[in-house]
Amino acid sequence: MRQAIARGSNGATADRPLEPRAKLWLESEGKIALSEWRVALLEGIEETGSLAKAAERLAVPYRTALYKLREIERNLGVRLVATQSGGAAGGGSRLTAEGRDLVRRWRAFSAGLDEWVAARFRAAFDAEG
Repeated sequence: MRQAIARGSNGATADRPLEPRAKLWLESEGKIALSEWRVALLEGIEETGSLAKAAERLAVPYRTALYKLREIERNLGVRLVATQSGGAAGGGSRLTAEGRDLVRRWRAFSAGLDEWVAARFRAAFDAEG
């Protein structure tokens, strides 16, 4: 939804639409432990079976994705991804039970945030109010 501010700080009317945005993350000891992007990385690993493919999906270098994965695990103090070396059957990466549970909990926690923000925005910036 787009809303216009009725009057600017100088009293003039403004016709620049506003759109609400909100970012949600979890911290542990002041460090980001989980965010939408980090969860998307974990989901990408689970869906593709590969950190490299998950990084490609998110349009980030492999090294960035690896760094972020290690950072998440370090900040949470739990292993989230299990890897298997290549060979005849091929290697791959999968979320651990803890990783899958964390993604499930994040989705339950963050569900409805955009709708809540939009409702609050409409209440505060209703063009007819």
